[in-house]
Amino acid sequence: MKIAQIDIFNFELTYVHGTYMMSGGRDITSLQSTLVRVTADSGHQGWGEVCPLGSAYLPQHAGGARAALELLAPALIGLDPTNLCAVYDTMDAVLMGHSYAKSPIDVACWDLTGKAWGASVAEMLGGVRQQRFPLYFAVPLGSPEEMVAYVLARREEGIHRFQLKIGGDPTLDGIRAKHIIDATGPEDLIVGDANCGWRVNDAIIAARAMEHLPRFYFEQPCPTMEECIEVRKHTTLPMVYDEVVNDPATLIRAVREGGAGAFNLKVSKVGGLTKAKLMRDLGQELGLQMTIEDTWGGDVVSAASAHLAASTKERALLSVSFMNDWTNEHVAGYQPRSVNGFGAAPSAPGLGIEIDVQALGKPLYSFG
Repeated sequence: MKIAQIDIFNFELTYVHGTYMMSGGRDITSLQSTLVRVTADSGHQGWGEVCPLGSAYLPQHAGGARAALELLAPALIGLDPTNLCAVYDTMDAVLMGHSYAKSPIDVACWDLTGKAWGASVAEMLGGVRQQRFPLYFAVPLGSPEEMVAYVLARREEGIHRFQLKIGGDPTLDGIRAKHIIDATGPEDLIVGDANCGWRVNDAIIAARAMEHLPRFYFEQPCPTMEECIEVRKHTTLPMVYDEVVNDPATLIRAVREGGAGAFNLKVSKVGGLTKAKLMRDLGQELGLQMTIEDTWGGDVVSAASAHLAASTKERALLSVSFMNDWTNEHVAGYQPRSVNGFGAAPSAPGLGIEIDVQALGKPLYSFG
């Protein structure tokens, strides 16, 4: 079997709740997602997706992904898509770094391989350990009253994992966190995510304000690993690392020096399912909890996250995001779909979803 063609598509995604607000004035209403279709000479096809969260969240953006894919795709024509390591080695030989741009090709090859072998991606990742898993929703930055109202509305939908967007005024953030803890119950888990919004002093002030809160995790207070390590020395809150964990080396450092108890595993950020499996397995062996998710995306991103989550040990899984619950548009019939705050991996071969190619229109680029 050989790769015969690679097609790259654009698909716009809008946020289901209007404006998604993070620290530093980073507001999002819509994003450009990039979908990749890999077709083999056998007729089997696989799909992948990458959707950076704008251009000021991580060092990535939609245009950068597409420019990188223009370099990567021609080099892969003629390779065996089921030889996942060879595909990845070729991408690394063609382009240094740019893991997020390599991710949709890698995921598409996992999808294609599963379809060719008659196995789901979860089975290929080691087997299904969880038939269902808890989902989380991010709570956009707003007034304490607005954030509480948002949380209570999502609780009515069955959600009991929440990621509060904080990282502004540390005193007000402490009030936000307390209001939400007071409005929720023992079955709810609350993560305060600053998205690198503080410097060390403000982060310490915020941590002191939140120190006594039950069921509360403290996520990514500062932009650098060094700053987060310093903040860790001043709080006993469970720490979640996100933006500064990109590979096994940074994950190990977060554990050894930063006292990490959990980390966020974004499939596209680390380079696709091949790399995400490595990070997931390492995290499990280090005794960490993790949230399995992505920067943004739709049905394809959600399916990839679902299969990785389903094959993860239950005690290691903090929560999961189905990004297609956060968007209005759907390219695979809104599959996989959450049910009362829980998700599950599709059981059909590959990612287990069917793409509506007509909804995508003509490819931006085709190679092969």
